[in-house]
Amino acid sequence: MKAAVQKKSRPRRRKRAFRPWLLLFRLIMWGIAVGVLWSGYMLWLINGYSPKEAYPAADAGIVLGAALWNDRPSPALRERLEYARTMLENGTVKALILSGGHGGRASTLSEAEGMRNYLVEKGVPEDKLLLETQSTSTYQNLLFSSMLAEEQGLATYLVITHDYHAARAGEIAKYAGLDLAGVAGVKSRVLNEFYNDSREVLAYTKWKLDWLLLTAGLRSPESML
Repeated sequence: MKAAVQKKSRPRRRKRAFRPWLLLFRLIMWGIAVGVLWSGYMLWLINGYSPKEAYPAADAGIVLGAALWNDRPSPALRERLEYARTMLENGTVKALILSGGHGGRASTLSEAEGMRNYLVEKGVPEDKLLLETQSTSTYQNLLFSSMLAEEQGLATYLVITHDYHAARAGEIAKYAGLDLAGVAGVKSRVLNEFYNDSREVLAYTKWKLDWLLLTAGLRSPESML
């Protein structure tokens, strides 16, 4: 009899072959999951905005521009302008700052000029309208408009836009340091809700990335101009 019993040797486990396609599949699935969760969060912020029946009085209403069609406000922009006209007529704001640069390929005017022409035709006194004609983004809309307002002795603002745009506009206004009375968002009857919510998810995501870079000092505010 042997002094020691030999241990039975265990079968060696086969090494799993590296499967790059499996790793890629997992990364794609994780990416999809993260994207779905992030989009859900963005939609929660976008749709979490609720318009008020009345807003605090402000020195000026900043009307955020949108496309012109052959130098005339698009149907969606007319919704913002009619909402703004109501705010002016009921005394919620003392003046309107019409904000927007070049109105598009088919337009020769800036968005601000197209908005002014429309409101004057509707009977709004031209001396109640200030034009900001250089902006190409919401950040520029708000910053340039506040600079123009300060030159006129206007200090408090009510941002006027659509409801789907209101949450992002409010965040940007606070970052830009505006003394904000609120964001008045009108619900559209002419825009495709699914299209605009989808587009706003992308725009809001871009702003969140910009904010992160600005806050971390990896991007300067001047680069947004």
